[in-house]
Amino acid sequence: MAENRESTSTRYNAKGLLLGLTALCLAGVAVWFAYAQFFTKGLERLPAKICEGTVGRDMVIQVLPSARSVEEGSKRGNPGDDQVFSCHVVTSGDSSLLGRSWVRPVSKADWLESYEGSGGNNQVIRTSVGGIEALAQLDTEQAAVYVPCVSPALSSDDASDGYAVITRLEAGGGLKATGTALRQALTDIAYQLTKHAYKLAECQGPRDFPEELPRYEDD
Repeated sequence: MAENRESTSTRYNAKGLLLGLTALCLAGVAVWFAYAQFFTKGLERLPAKICEGTVGRDMVIQVLPSARSVEEGSKRGNPGDDQVFSCHVVTSGDSSLLGRSWVRPVSKADWLESYEGSGGNNQVIRTSVGGIEALAQLDTEQAAVYVPCVSPALSSDDASDGYAVITRLEAGGGLKATGTALRQALTDIAYQLTKHAYKLAECQGPRDFPEELPRYEDD
């Protein structure tokens, strides 16, 4: 009789231990999942619009992969500098976006040649609307935008040389998007930065900026 009670007690203890270990494992999994969720959503915790409200968070998420943390910031150029505005996003996984906008004396033809090369030897895809030019390079993760601009600091003689706000956006590290989707996203971000830089540069004369540029065709 005593042996039966002892055997029954041992079985109950073993069952209780098993249930306890199972509960502990489940709790551990839940904690790990919550930890992973919290620390791998750096991009989702960005403001809805970053870099002085110029670039939507969703645009950045299209390009950069998930990461534990992310750092973003922007900077305006000093008076007299040709660099008007810059914006950066860097993740803990070393993926990044870096955009810079300048006001420079460059014609549209010269600007295009700087990317396409003499005779159009470098591969780019282009889009344009209302005097605004944009392009993306096929061999690098880079996009650029050109908008004619006459700064208020320029004389009429200087203005005739062909000034413009130009923006270059570069992506680095591992990227979420590829192909045409990546080039379109980079161009869209560069376009938003350019519109903001155009205002900061106080370019003479109004300019209509469409909501978005014409889309690239798929590869």
